[in-house]
Amino acid sequence: MSSATLSQERLTAQEILDQAASLRLQVGDFHEKLVEATYAEAADIADSVVTRPDRARRDSLDQRIDRLVTSRLWGFPLMVLLFAVVFWITISGANVPSSLLMDLLIGQLYPLLHAGADAINLPWWLSGLLIDGMYLATAWVVSVMLPPMAIFFPLFTLLEDFGYLPRVAFNLDNIFRKSGAHGKQALSMMMGFGCNAAAMVSTRVIDSPRERLIAMITNNFALCNGRWPTQILIATLFIGALAPPYLAGLVSALAVVSVAMLGVFLTFVVSWALSRTLLKGEVSAFSLELPPYRPPRIWQTIYTSLIDRTLFVLWRAIVFALPAGAVIWLVSNIHWGGDTLAVHLINLLNPLGLLIGLNGVILLAYVVAIPANEIVIPTILMLTVLTTGMTGVGDGAGVMFELDSTAATMDLFRAGGWTLLTGVNLMLFSLIHNPCSTTIYTMYKESGSRKWTAIAALLPLAMGFFVTFLVAQLWRLFV
Repeated sequence: MSSATLSQERLTAQEILDQAASLRLQVGDFHEKLVEATYAEAADIADSVVTRPDRARRDSLDQRIDRLVTSRLWGFPLMVLLFAVVFWITISGANVPSSLLMDLLIGQLYPLLHAGADAINLPWWLSGLLIDGMYLATAWVVSVMLPPMAIFFPLFTLLEDFGYLPRVAFNLDNIFRKSGAHGKQALSMMMGFGCNAAAMVSTRVIDSPRERLIAMITNNFALCNGRWPTQILIATLFIGALAPPYLAGLVSALAVVSVAMLGVFLTFVVSWALSRTLLKGEVSAFSLELPPYRPPRIWQTIYTSLIDRTLFVLWRAIVFALPAGAVIWLVSNIHWGGDTLAVHLINLLNPLGLLIGLNGVILLAYVVAIPANEIVIPTILMLTVLTTGMTGVGDGAGVMFELDSTAATMDLFRAGGWTLLTGVNLMLFSLIHNPCSTTIYTMYKESGSRKWTAIAALLPLAMGFFVTFLVAQLWRLFV
């Protein structure tokens, strides 16, 4: 076949594509009109042959609720308020069980494990690796991660059973469509506030492969429960301290909510950018039938949430926390040239950290804590102790521990050279940085693509460096 013939065929194919695009514009929202007409015809047929004596009363109640929760005026404020209440219950309710688990696993069981190791004459390095490293990392993850998930997932599922989550998708559908994404992405984004790994699985409700990829790539901007402790602690220490004591709690809460809303905004921005660059394509319409409101099945919901969601995600986190704890202990106890590997790595990362308003300790902590965001704060505390020489609760360097009070934590951070800029940029970096390894692994299993998994991991990381660098330069310029 000659090159002229091939050129003519390519031209013909391009003409066909251009004609198809032109016809698509002329047809308009044909799919939506067809679905609307189908449902209208079905409703007319049903009304003509079915008698519903109590229909007016039931429809009146559902319609009254829908007029409120899906209205243009009240829909979004009620949605934000409702999820704020869910988050508040999750954060507040998790404090007591987290403290109890911490006391059991670290305060009581940890000394017993050391006593047992001494009784059988276990070598110090093996005892340190297994108990001070792997066990303590896992104990922290379980203590911090299990209570919020055990509260959030049942609450989220109750809203789903009640019939409210389809209304959330209805409210956000127009914004997601303008962003080039699918309206059902609202559901996976909400699930991401509990766990990004579980949210990756929830994107299965999106039929379009292109729009499902957009939902998976941008889900990292929804703050998972592993990042809430970092946000709350830093907001309390650095942001709340700027306000009078009686307003400190409110100001801290508003700071955390602001970071979460910034994540939602970034979801729309990145979805819009991806849909016009790497993932170009037509926005698919979907038929969202709002189900009737129904009483939630409370006990069944609790059981399903705990077994299918909470324990499943927790197990994945534990699998990755074990090797992370070993790495933390090793870099803190292996010496080279008079210093530990941790000190050498911190000194290596410090110039980049200071450039973006952070420090080498924070960057190394995020490298070590890739398996689970829950271990970021204890890793930062332990590494800060190593570099400042201060001591906390624990029996030596390389032991992950919990300080007694926020005042002691603040003193430790100040000794490490932390400023308000460090706290603000840590909150931003915690929001935007790369997903944890559990989420990355789930992304690969769900997408089956190394390319898109790499993009989902590296794009937020690049954005995190850019945003913190920009904030640091503007801060130093004007403040």
